[in-house]
Amino acid sequence: MRQHLLNLSLDIRQALGQLSHHRLRTALTLLGMVFGVGAVIAMLAVSEGGKRQALELIEGMGLNNLIVEARDADNETLKEVRKYSSGLNVRDAEAITETLPFVEEWAGSRHFRTWSLFSREGESDADVHAVSPHYFSLSSLEAGQGELFTNEDDLRFAQKAVLGSGAARDLFPNGNAIGNHVKVNHLWLEVVAVLRDRQLAENAFEGREIGGESARLFLPLQTGLSRLKQEELHAELDELKIRLDGSLAPAHASQAVEQLLNRRHGDQNDYQVIVPARLLAQHQQTQRIFTIVMSAVAGISLLVGGIGIMNIMLASVMERKSEIGLLRAVGARENDIVRQFLVEACVIALIGAGIGVLLGIALAYAIATFAGWAVAWSVLVILIAVLVCVAIAVGFGVYPAVSAARLDPVLALQSE
Repeated sequence: MRQHLLNLSLDIRQALGQLSHHRLRTALTLLGMVFGVGAVIAMLAVSEGGKRQALELIEGMGLNNLIVEARDADNETLKEVRKYSSGLNVRDAEAITETLPFVEEWAGSRHFRTWSLFSREGESDADVHAVSPHYFSLSSLEAGQGELFTNEDDLRFAQKAVLGSGAARDLFPNGNAIGNHVKVNHLWLEVVAVLRDRQLAENAFEGREIGGESARLFLPLQTGLSRLKQEELHAELDELKIRLDGSLAPAHASQAVEQLLNRRHGDQNDYQVIVPARLLAQHQQTQRIFTIVMSAVAGISLLVGGIGIMNIMLASVMERKSEIGLLRAVGARENDIVRQFLVEACVIALIGAGIGVLLGIALAYAIATFAGWAVAWSVLVILIAVLVCVAIAVGFGVYPAVSAARLDPVLALQSE
């Protein structure tokens, strides 16, 4: 074992010596590997970053949720629709929960127009939403300060408010929001919690608006429905979130929900069902196409680099015929010659891969800076890229190495 390591060390030193004799040729040979590995690293970093960002964004919608939204329409259309359907409402949510066994929980939301929102310390133009208590858990929202209102608060029409972090800063610049009061139109509310800011990288996903909770005020759903003015013809709920128990795929569950709502709404097209899992699948399909195209480009660069390595090694064999003949004459075996040239190919590949990794990291951060895309790193991915680079180098180096090993020692010595 020790002898093998010693021989390998000698081969590496000799390979570095050979490469240093032809620096320009070696540098040109490295370019293919450098650009190939750099492209692979940058592409995979962007792809992994996009994947993690997509999961983070979809978390707010709930990967195992369904979202039912009331459709917008002009007054004339709504007047016709309301003859057959009262619009999305709490009774729809209760019917879904009672009828469909795979539904665990629901949460409703209603947006209210406001003409004033202020406290004794400041004012805000935050959106006001009346929500049922489970809305926060179904939307992956947590209290950074205080405690969220409960189902009991909703049932007794409690005048409580939960603020997004941005709304809290506007209304209470001094940071003492909890326990103080805000006025929404004519209604005074006690602030019981401030939400933790999720700081999402994007505010939309596959065309769907997400996030925005920072600039919102939430109050109990029944409080809002009973104490704040509702627009004529407007549905009771703007949005209904449904949590599934996982026993049925979201796509199939959405069909059952649609069938139930169609019956309740007289087949009026006044709502739409959104399946976050389907949005994620669409995003992943787009990302998969991007990854395949970028991988093909990077693969071509690596193949060009492999051809360059074969070229430089064939030239090296022609230049070193006498050296090869001398080695064979003093007892070197064919395996020794093959190993020497393959080690040389591996050294070229490793140098190129090392520079390529640095280039890929720099390229990924440049893309993140100028294009606004997220990047994420995986040591395993970087290791795989380096191993693929070495494997290509070895594959293209086999023919020159075997050709060198099969040279006739006498003819090789006479070639000088």
